[in-house]
Amino acid sequence: MSTTTPVYIQIHNTIRQEIEAGKWHVGDRIPSERELSIQFNVSRMTLRQAIQTLVDDGILERRVGSGTYVSPKKVTEQMTGIESFTDIMLSQGRVPSSKTVSYFIKPASVSEAERLKLANEELVLRMERIRYGDRIPICFEVAIIPYKFIQNLTKKEITTSLYKAVEKEVGRSIGKAEQTITAMLATEQISENLAIKKGSPLLRLRQITYLDSGEPFEYVSTQYVAERFQFYLEKNN
Repeated sequence: MSTTTPVYIQIHNTIRQEIEAGKWHVGDRIPSERELSIQFNVSRMTLRQAIQTLVDDGILERRVGSGTYVSPKKVTEQMTGIESFTDIMLSQGRVPSSKTVSYFIKPASVSEAERLKLANEELVLRMERIRYGDRIPICFEVAIIPYKFIQNLTKKEITTSLYKAVEKEVGRSIGKAEQTITAMLATEQISENLAIKKGSPLLRLRQITYLDSGEPFEYVSTQYVAERFQFYLEKNN
């Protein structure tokens, strides 16, 4: 299996490192996609893919009609509880289903390796899916999973019920999860996938799931249609 790092990940890593080195600061507008595509000598599509991964990771943010900026750090509050999308839909009497948009093995980006505590360019599975409740698109999900944990699972096991497959077939238990929620607007691509208008409000959940051993098992960025989904938190004093 080839471990050649895709060009968009190389660009992701370079921009991330330049931000960390102070080339751009929080609130700074980075060069346009056209300028960056010329700088990196790549197509606009490849450049846009790299930028999108940085947006998904919360490093950059797009502002409609203005450009792309270095994101500020968000104020966060701890959430509790972990439940799969399938279980959430079933608990509400809805029929869950998914459509896999992409599914491939690749070297981890700098951001992915950091979140999942992996060695440089260690292999991960990147999986993009549209998740449905009663055939209505609820969210667009991008999941990054270390290949070492799922290399003996089939694609069907992974896309049907990942957590159950890991516990049953791999013999590992799912532990805690760290979650953050932010608000955003739908891009053209996301709006097409979720059958909504461009610029519609979304809720983005970023989650790192751990095994009971404490090892990071999965990094997921999920964009929920705000008018079709809400989060409910219960806190004890």
